[in-house]
Amino acid sequence: MADSTQNGPMPGGAGGGAVQFLMANKLDTAMWISRLFTIYCSALFVLPLLGLHEAASFYQRALLANALTSALRLHQRLPHFQLSRAFLAQALLEDSCHYLLYSLIFVNSYPVTMSIFPVLLFSLLHAATYTKKVLDARSSNSLPFLRNLLEKLNANQQNILKFIACNEIFLMPATVFMLFSGQGSLLQPFIYYRFLTLRYSSRRNPYCRTLFTELRIVVEHLIMKPSCPVFIRRLCLSGISFISRLAPTVA
Repeated sequence: MADSTQNGPMPGGAGGGAVQFLMANKLDTAMWISRLFTIYCSALFVLPLLGLHEAASFYQRALLANALTSALRLHQRLPHFQLSRAFLAQALLEDSCHYLLYSLIFVNSYPVTMSIFPVLLFSLLHAATYTKKVLDARSSNSLPFLRNLLEKLNANQQNILKFIACNEIFLMPATVFMLFSGQGSLLQPFIYYRFLTLRYSSRRNPYCRTLFTELRIVVEHLIMKPSCPVFIRRLCLSGISFISRLAPTVA
């Protein structure tokens, strides 16, 4: 979900209020800028307007920018770093730590379009929320066209988060496919599985867990139809049982 900022609109002129707001919230502003840069790089990877070779470099830049954003957000959530098991356990509960790990998993891998969408969409949602705060600090009626776009984006937030969760889930078999196609490393599927278990157990974002449940219901509904071949039904039930055993326990 979007980051929260305690400071409200600042007094002063239209431009002055926005500048004061940005200066008063330096860490949030730094994350806002890094998210905008992530959106820019992700867009140039998905739409390779500057060529395929440049697109690969924008892929890495987007993931590095997302890693920076995640590190800043993690520092904001846990400002006092400690080299201890308790601190690491606390950090692994944070969504920002999950996506710091996510960026490190894919930053040096073969570019995969599916892997950039969670980074792009999370950055878009968070940047939109902070952009609205900047506009409010500038003037309550400033840039109505941009405000309408931000409101439409916010209205579709739930669908976007579900789409991100789908990407997170289906990237697991994608990493295995990349391994057998020679485009991934041996450790990548195992590290990504760890990331997926963290997302499944997330306290702030239940969409990955919800999507797993919904996908299971859909598959079970389809395979229980009389027209479904018996061997496909058994194969799917075995797969569901295997995945269920791998799922972590959620408190």
